[in-house]
Amino acid sequence: MVKICCIGAGYVGGPTMAIIAHKCPSIEVVVVDISVARINAWNSDQLPIYEPGLEDVVKQCRGRNLFFSTDVEKHVYEADIIFVSVNTPTKTRGLGAGKAADLTYWESAARMIADVSKSDKIVVEKSTVPVKTAEAIEKILTHNSKGINYQILSNPEFLAEGTAIQDLLNPDRVLIGGRETPEGCKAVRALKDVYAHWVPEDRIITANLWSAELSKLAANAFLAQRISSVNAISALCEATGANVSEVAYAVGKDSRIGPKFLNASVGFGGSCFQKDILNLVYICECNGLPEVANYWKQVIKINDYQKSRFVNRVVASMFNTVSGKRIAVLGFAFKKDTGDTRETPAIDVCKGLLGDKATISIYDPQVTEDQIQRDLAMNKFDWDHPIHLQPMSPTAIKQVSVTWDAYEATKGAHGVCILTEWDEFKALDYQRIYENMQKPAFIFDGRNVVDPEKLREIGFIVYSIGKPLDPWLKDMPAVA
Repeated sequence: MVKICCIGAGYVGGPTMAIIAHKCPSIEVVVVDISVARINAWNSDQLPIYEPGLEDVVKQCRGRNLFFSTDVEKHVYEADIIFVSVNTPTKTRGLGAGKAADLTYWESAARMIADVSKSDKIVVEKSTVPVKTAEAIEKILTHNSKGINYQILSNPEFLAEGTAIQDLLNPDRVLIGGRETPEGCKAVRALKDVYAHWVPEDRIITANLWSAELSKLAANAFLAQRISSVNAISALCEATGANVSEVAYAVGKDSRIGPKFLNASVGFGGSCFQKDILNLVYICECNGLPEVANYWKQVIKINDYQKSRFVNRVVASMFNTVSGKRIAVLGFAFKKDTGDTRETPAIDVCKGLLGDKATISIYDPQVTEDQIQRDLAMNKFDWDHPIHLQPMSPTAIKQVSVTWDAYEATKGAHGVCILTEWDEFKALDYQRIYENMQKPAFIFDGRNVVDPEKLREIGFIVYSIGKPLDPWLKDMPAVA
C-alpha cells in the first residue's frame, strides 16, 4: 500500500488530499499539521475551510483511507510520498521584505523530513515557491541524508477557491516537474501513477523542476494581469461613457483572448496573485532583470489604483465626506463561494472609508466577525504568518459592526458597497433596502452584480465599475 503524507492542512493540502484519497482507495493518505485546532476541525463536523463539495468527500473517506493527525513525525517516517503544503508568506522584514517569499516553514519541514526518515522518500513541493526552492530543499536533504535517497518533485497547485473540488476532479492540467535523471524520472512516474487514477494521461504534463516552479508563478501573474488590464480599461470607460461589460464581451470573443477573467471589479484578492507577482518581481530583480520586474510591478499598481479609485468615488459622490456616515458593505470574502479573506479588496476599501471616519456595517454569508475584525486590525502580509505570530486579540475597530443579514447591514445606511459577487446579492429586495436607507441613497457596485437601470428606477444613485456614470456622479468627480 502506497502511503502519502501531506504536511500542512490548509486550503491546498486539505482538499487535494481528500480528492486523492477519494479517487485512490488503495492509497493511505494522512494530512498532518502542528495546529491541534486545525486538525480537530478536520476531524469534526465543522471543517476549517468552506469549499462547495468538500465536506461530502471528506466524510466519505475520513477514517477509511484519509486521516488527519498532529503526529507529524510518525506519518512522515511511514510515508513513501510526502507532499509539503506549508505557508510561504511574504517576508515582512530583512532582505527582500515586502516581496521575497519567507521559506522558514519550508526549511523546517525539510529538516524534519531529514531527521525522521529511515527510507527513501519522494518529496513533493505543493505550496507555491520561488524558482530554485527545490535546489535549496535538495541541499538540506542530501546534506542530512544518512544514505537515504530523496527525489524532489514540483507539483504546483492550480485550483481556484470556490471551485477547488471541481478543479481537482477535472483539472485543466496536472504539472509534475522533476530532475532529468533516471531516479528523477522514476519519481515523476510514481506521482503520475497517483494522478492517473482519474486524470487523463494527456492532461498530466511533465517538465524540468525549474519550469514547473516558474509555471505556477507565471500562470498566476498572467491571470492577475488580465484582471488589471480590464480594470485599467474600466477607468477609461467611465471617463468616456463606454460600458466595460460590452468592451470585455467584444474583446473576449476573440478566440486568441477568450472570455475568462475579463470581469471588471474593485480589484483582485486571494492568497496567491499579489504574493506570486511580488515573488516574480523579486526573482527578476535578483537576476538582473529590472525591466521585467517593473513590467510585473505595474499589474499590482493598477490593482491598488483600482481599490483607491473606488474609495475616492464613494467619498466624492457623498459630498466629499463620509465622516459619521453609515456605509454598508455587502461581501468581505475575496470572491464568492469561499470564506477566504486573504488580500481581499474589501480590506483596503474598508480601511480607506475608515480613514475618512465612516461607520461601517458588514455582511458576508461565510466570514465571521472575528475574522473581519482581525483582518482590519492587521498589518499587510501578517495574515499569511501562523496565527501565533499574528496579533492575538486585535482591538475591535469600534466604527465597524458585522451583521448576519443584508437588510440589517443596510438599515439606516447612506451608501451600500457591494464588494463580493455572492449570488444572493442579485436577489435582494432593493426596494426594501432603499426604503430603509438615508436619502439620497447610493449603491457602489464593485462587482457589477446588480442592474443599475432597475436600481435607478427605484431611486438609487448607482455607481457600477466601468459603466456609464449617473449625471450625479459626473457632477461630483472623483480624483484618483
